[in-house]
Amino acid sequence: MAASQHSTPRLGSSSSSVYRPSDGDSSPVYSLGSIGITVPSSPVFRPFDAGTDGDSEIIELQTVPLQDPTPAPLNTEPDIGRDGAASIRDESPSPPYAMGFKLFAMLASITTAIFLMMLDTSIISTAVPRITDEFHSVDDVGWYASIYSLASSAFQPITGRIYSKFNIKYSFLAFFAIFEAGSLICGTSISSGMFIIGRAVAGAGSSGFINGAVTILAATVPLEKRPSLTGIMMGFSQLGIVLGPLVGGAFTSYTTWRWCFYVNLPVGAIVAIGLMLVDIPDLVTKPKPFDVLRRLHVELDLVGFTLIAPAAVMLLLATQWGGDPYAWNSPTIIGLFCGAGASAVVWFVWNFYHGEDALIPMSILRINATWSSACTQGFLLTGVYCASFYLPMYFQAVKGVVPMMSGVYLIASIGSQLLSAVVAGMLVERTGYVIPYAMLSGIIGSVSNGLYSTFKPDTATSKWVGYQVLNGVGRGFGMQMPVLAVQAALRPPQIPIGLSVVSFIQSLCVAIALAVSGTIFDLTLVHDLTQRAPDVDPNSILDAGATNFRSIVAPKDLPVVLQSYNIAISHVFYMAAGITGLAVFTSLFMGWIDIRKTHGSLSANGPRTGDAAGGNGQQAQQQHVDGPKHDA
Repeated sequence: MAASQHSTPRLGSSSSSVYRPSDGDSSPVYSLGSIGITVPSSPVFRPFDAGTDGDSEIIELQTVPLQDPTPAPLNTEPDIGRDGAASIRDESPSPPYAMGFKLFAMLASITTAIFLMMLDTSIISTAVPRITDEFHSVDDVGWYASIYSLASSAFQPITGRIYSKFNIKYSFLAFFAIFEAGSLICGTSISSGMFIIGRAVAGAGSSGFINGAVTILAATVPLEKRPSLTGIMMGFSQLGIVLGPLVGGAFTSYTTWRWCFYVNLPVGAIVAIGLMLVDIPDLVTKPKPFDVLRRLHVELDLVGFTLIAPAAVMLLLATQWGGDPYAWNSPTIIGLFCGAGASAVVWFVWNFYHGEDALIPMSILRINATWSSACTQGFLLTGVYCASFYLPMYFQAVKGVVPMMSGVYLIASIGSQLLSAVVAGMLVERTGYVIPYAMLSGIIGSVSNGLYSTFKPDTATSKWVGYQVLNGVGRGFGMQMPVLAVQAALRPPQIPIGLSVVSFIQSLCVAIALAVSGTIFDLTLVHDLTQRAPDVDPNSILDAGATNFRSIVAPKDLPVVLQSYNIAISHVFYMAAGITGLAVFTSLFMGWIDIRKTHGSLSANGPRTGDAAGGNGQQAQQQHVDGPKHDA
C-alpha cells in the first residue's frame, strides 16, 4: 500500500470512524497490532470530506478483533547496494544460527564425516593386494572399488527428497549409520562376497554426506558467512583423497588391512556425538515423519527413483567394463549403454509428467545455476581424482618409490589447497560473487594437469612439488563455489534437491572419467610397448601392476618400459586438463548473484530476493517494494 504518501486517517475513541475511499469495492481485513480493521482495497484513503456537490459516499471502518496478533510486517524499503541496485531488507526474525562451540562442533563433525567418505574411496587402493591374498579373489578386484561408487551414485538422486521431507540432522545421522554399518561389514568380512556387500552398504550410506553437510550449513549459518566455512569443510575433507593411500599403506604394513575400515567406527562415534550437541533447524516447516511414511512412494517419488537408479548403474557398468573385460563393441557394453539411455528417457518423461512432486522437478533442472554448478563441480573433481590416482602411479612405477612414500609425495598439494580454500571463502564473503573464483579454479586446474603431463622419469623434485602446489591452489579456489551458487539461486525448499543434483552429476563425471582414463592408460601403454619394446609382452606388464613389473622386465628393457609407462600416464593428464578446462565455460552460467545481498527468501515458498536474482526475481522484488497493483 502507498498510504504513506497521503494523509493518514485518525482513529478516534469510538468503535467506528467515517472515511471516504477514492476507489475499491472489496474489503479485506488488514491487521494493526491485535485489531483487525475492515477497509476497502483502494490504494488511497482520505478523511471524510463532503465534495463540492454536497453528496458523499460513506464507508464505515469496523474494528474486528483477531484471535492472534500478527507479527511485524516485512520492511520493504529498498536497500541500495554498492552497485546502485535495490534489494529487500528482510527484517523478519532470523533462524537460530549456530555460534561458538556449537558452530565448531557442527563444522568439525560434518567435515570429519566427509573426510571419512573421501578416505574410503582412496584407501582401498593400497588394501586390495592384501585382501586378494586373504580371500584368493583376484577376479573380484574390480568390484572392490566400483561397487562403492555404483551404490553411492544410484542413491544420490533420492537424497534431496529425503532431506526436504525429513529432519535434516537425523537424516544425516541415518546416512552416516548406514556408512558405519558398511565399514563394520568390510572389517569383519570372512569372504570376498561379504566384503563386496559391505562396500555396497557403505557406498549407499555415503550418498547423503555432501548433500546433508551443505544443507546443515545452510540451516545453521547465514549465506553471506558460508563461503569461508564451506571452504574449510571442502578443503579439509578432500585431504581424505590424498591421504587415503598413505593411511592405507600404514595400516596394511604395520597392522592389518581390516583397520582401513575399523578406523571409521571410533571416529564416527565422535562425529555422531558432535552433531547431537547442535540444534539444527529445518530450512522449512515439514510434515510429521509418520505422515510422510504413509505416503512415502509419493513424497520420495519412488517410481522416479527406480527409473533413474538403474540408468546410472548401467551407465557406470558400461564405462567400467568397456575395454576390460569386454570389448567396447561387445553386445554386453552396447546393451548396457542402450539400457541406460532407455531408462533415462523414460525417467525424463515421468519426471516431466510428475511436475513438482517428481524426484528432481524440471523447474529446478531448468535453472541455469543448477545444471551449470553440477557440471562445473563434476569437471573440477575429475582433475582432482585423476591426480589422486595417477600421481601415485607415476611415483611408484616411474620413480620407483614404495607406496607409502608416494603418499608422502602428494602432501605437496595439501597446504596450498587448505590455504587457498580459506582465502577463496573470505574473498567471496567480501566480493559477493562465486563465478570469478570458479573460473580461476578451472584455469589453474587445467594448466596444472597439463604440467603434470610433462613429467619424465628424471623430472626434478622442484618441478613436481611446484606443479602440485599450483594444482592445490586451483582446487582450493573452486571446490566450494558450485554449492554456494546453488544455495544462492534456489529457495530454501529447493536447496536439498539442487544439491542432490550436484552430487549425482559429480559422481557420474568422476566415475566415467576414471573408467575412461583407465582405458586410455591401458591402450596407450600397450601401443607404446608394442612400438618401442617388441620383445616385451604388454599384457604381462599390465597384469603385474605398477609396483611389480620391474621384477619381470629384463634390465635392458626397463628404461623403455619406464618411458612407455610415463607416456601412458601423460595421456591421462591430457584428458584431465581438457575436462577441467570445461569448468571455465560452465561456470559462466552459475549466476551473478551477490550473496552479500541475498538474505534468503521472503517466505519459504516465495521468490528469492537479491539484486542479481535476474528476471522474475527482480520483478517480484519490485512488486514487494511498490506494493500490489490494483486496477483503476
